[in-house]
Formats: sequence, structure tokens, C-alpha cells
Amino acid sequence: MQLSHDRPEGYFFIRACHPGAITVIDRELRESFVVMPDRIVENWPVSHAGALDEAAVAVLIELDAEVVLIGSGDRQVFPPREFLKPLLRKGIGVEVMDNAAASRTYNLLAGEGRRVAAAFMLGGPATG
Repeated sequence: MQLSHDRPEGYFFIRACHPGAITVIDRELRESFVVMPDRIVENWPVSHAGALDEAAVAVLIELDAEVVLIGSGDRQVFPPREFLKPLLRKGIGVEVMDNAAASRTYNLLAGEGRRVAAAFMLGGPATG
């Protein structure tokens, strides 16, 4: 699936989302990562929903986003409840969706100037 639109200066946007890869601006990423309008955190150590742990959520909390989108791979897979609790306790909204839906939603929210973080799971076992 190709996702494109004009981007304001300094704004990381997702150009394309394919099974196993996501293109941010012009760079294809094949390992899990987190993107915000002003930064990318590469090598996020989560390749599937079952691998979510305290260290993974700590990275997301540190980003100080108002909402976190969890792209769980090619299919929507909800993470363990324990993973979501620390985000919700900090008042951070959380949405879980497949990578394609998370890409579209991220672009929309980032384009509106929101402090959104999208965490994408790539390179892991098939989810579902």
C-alpha cells in the first residue's frame, strides 16, 4: 500500500507500508521502530505483541506523546494488559491496530500537529 502526501518541513511521515517494511519519508525500515513527527527511534526491541515488556513501554513513556499507536504487524493483535497499564496511568492514549491502519492514523494525527508516537512491530513471527 502506498501512502503519500505533501509534508511540512521537519515532519517525519510514512510514505508506504508493506508486509515486513515501512517507508518513512524515503527510507525503508525492516526492523521494529517508533516514529514521531520530530524523531525516529530505531531498533525498538519488539517484533511481535508477545514480546512487549516493561523496557518497551518505558521507551514509549519517555517520548512524552499524548497518544501512542501500536502497529502490531500485518494483523491487529492486542498486547498484554500489563503493557497498556503504565501508558494509561500516565494519561497517554493508546490505540492498537495493524501496521497499515497505524500508518494512516499516524500521518493524519502528525499532520494535525499532534504529539503522536507510532510504534511498529516488524521482523517477527507471523502474528495473529
